[in-house]
Amino acid sequence: MDQKELLHFPKRALFVVNPIAGRKTIQKYLSDCIRALMDAGYLVTTMVTSARGEAAQYARVYGKFYDLVVCAGGDGTLNETVTGLVDGGRPVPVGYVPCGTTNDFCASRGLPRDIPGAIEHVASGTRRIYDIGCFEDQYFTNVALFGAFSWMAYTTDQERKNRLGYGAYVLDGMRDLSRLKPIHMKLTADGETLEDDYLLGAVSNAKSLGGFLDLSGQGVELADGLLELVLVKAPHSLTDLDQLVRCVVANDFSAPWLTLRHAREITVCNPPELQWSLDGEQSGFYESAHIRVLPRFLELQGGEPRGKTGKES
Repeated sequence: MDQKELLHFPKRALFVVNPIAGRKTIQKYLSDCIRALMDAGYLVTTMVTSARGEAAQYARVYGKFYDLVVCAGGDGTLNETVTGLVDGGRPVPVGYVPCGTTNDFCASRGLPRDIPGAIEHVASGTRRIYDIGCFEDQYFTNVALFGAFSWMAYTTDQERKNRLGYGAYVLDGMRDLSRLKPIHMKLTADGETLEDDYLLGAVSNAKSLGGFLDLSGQGVELADGLLELVLVKAPHSLTDLDQLVRCVVANDFSAPWLTLRHAREITVCNPPELQWSLDGEQSGFYESAHIRVLPRFLELQGGEPRGKTGKES
């Protein structure tokens, strides 16, 4: 960029940074990220979070004044940023630089999970449209979960995540095996009622769930106006558990242990004290919940999977 070009940036970007996400690696690449956005023609304002909820506040209050809002953090930071933009009332393209422990959002979409690759994609200007989910008065970009292991994203100690990465979740899962109890649930998906004892349930717009369920061969599209309801039936014996594990490993949705439905609206009758996790963050307690899709709501800049070029409107 020459001296004349420095006098005027044609676009403005808000860069929201969660400095402790993952292993705090964004701190090493922060100046490189800002430089990449500047080279793409953006005058960059950087805001650093210090507490949960601040990314949503920044996006809600300031996002409408920018051409692009970029967030660096985990999937929870992306969730907050999108939530803030929804609440702010003006849709703004979003860029995502993943710095979390698992980065399921990018993994599900074949997007770069390394910071240099991600910021390069954001700076390129390519965009892709995705659906998101609305859970009562909250939102999720990737998945809403209940049951086994859904609590670990927000109860696993951040310092342990930074030191051990994905292993921190494994250790917490082993420690909390006592939580693996059947949850009796009644759900309705576009008019169809489902009721049973479940180990885990998810409502998602994703092609993989937590690295253990692959939905890519199940007719899942990320901008089709549909969410996916996945239910894992609870085992009641060691034989049941063996069959369940085999089905999960094989992604066998023809077996009775796994249920998959595509739906626009889902209603849930929650058992007492049941909490959901929305993109890894606590949802709070609900006696019942109404979940619906917001079609083609998220315009993700840098959302083109690796190996593809061009723009998708």
